[in-house]
Amino acid sequence: MRFFAGRVAATMANQMLMVAIGWQMYTLTGSAWDLGLVGLFQFAPALALVLIAGHAADQLDRRRIVGLAMASQALVSVLLVAAALGGWASRELLLGLSVAIGCAKAFQMPAQQALLPLLVPDAVLPRAMAFNSAGMQAAVIGGPAIGGFLFVAGASATYGVCMLLFAAASVLFAGVRYTHIAPLREPMSLETVLAGFRFIRHRPVVLGAISLDLFAVLLGGATALLPMFAKDVLHVGPWGLGLLRGAPAAGALAMSVALSLWPFQRRVGRRMFAAVAVYGVSMLVFGLSTLFWLSMAALAVAGAADMVSVVIRQSLVQLETPNAMRGRVSAVNSIFIGASNQLGEFESGATAALLGPVGSVVLGGVGTLLIAGTWMKLFPDLARRERLRAEPP
Repeated sequence: MRFFAGRVAATMANQMLMVAIGWQMYTLTGSAWDLGLVGLFQFAPALALVLIAGHAADQLDRRRIVGLAMASQALVSVLLVAAALGGWASRELLLGLSVAIGCAKAFQMPAQQALLPLLVPDAVLPRAMAFNSAGMQAAVIGGPAIGGFLFVAGASATYGVCMLLFAAASVLFAGVRYTHIAPLREPMSLETVLAGFRFIRHRPVVLGAISLDLFAVLLGGATALLPMFAKDVLHVGPWGLGLLRGAPAAGALAMSVALSLWPFQRRVGRRMFAAVAVYGVSMLVFGLSTLFWLSMAALAVAGAADMVSVVIRQSLVQLETPNAMRGRVSAVNSIFIGASNQLGEFESGATAALLGPVGSVVLGGVGTLLIAGTWMKLFPDLARRERLRAEPP
């Protein structure tokens, strides 16, 4: 329960933080390029530290790694509060603290992903992931909405609440109980840190599942552009931005609750590809919409479709990976997730600077549909996969 509560608190804090930083950056500079840079500056440290973070997650106590990462993000929030109150917030400061957030999350993500399978039996792991995702999506719904409304009272109010939530999450993760068996110490070498990449490369089902999410969300994501849509296309303020950011989570929450009650038993590969295609169509609708309610609905459907893909993909990866390798494989997986989110935000900002926000999102939706069709041909075993756990030959 501490794991669940800690993830909910941290997810809510992170979502509020991204709403506040995005709105503050766009207010300061009015630049789509700078909105994209916020995502890029969070992703770059994860790419640089992936090998070290994965090795650490397999060698050290995973709960302590996650707790320290949360404490670091609480410290970032303290600096943002001070900058907002002191009036010295700037483009350079926001980008620099984005790098600090990226460094903390580089260690947090692989340790956090590899920790959950140690807390529940393999047989109920898909249900546990769906239930855990339900809590996170509830936080993703509440976080942006609360962050947007708090921002009306000032950036310092939003950042202050983020600080308290990150601190609470750090304490909760430090108190997670499981039997930590110290592995045989492996000195850090090129061979050990690259083991996760080699493992994924030799398992087409895992490689296909991870890379499908990377390219589909990389092209189809629009999170970084939501401030532009809220202000320039849909003509709503920070409250509308918070609701837009929460809409995908609303759909994801409903789907995650359904999956925790009725998990997929058959045709998991086809269902995952179908979900990616629905995601792409939903982003096309969002990009072309000028109605606030229709944009909200399109984002909610996209969130529900993405949740189907996430639960299937994460369950496949964890069930196909032995515990001794989960930290390094999760580190590689977190890079793919980071690329599809933070690097996707940079891609959205860069294309929006050239094509405008509508052109960027429409182009991304078309690209997502093309990726789904291409990956079905490149990874036929994944498309034909019947069950999450591989059946014996």
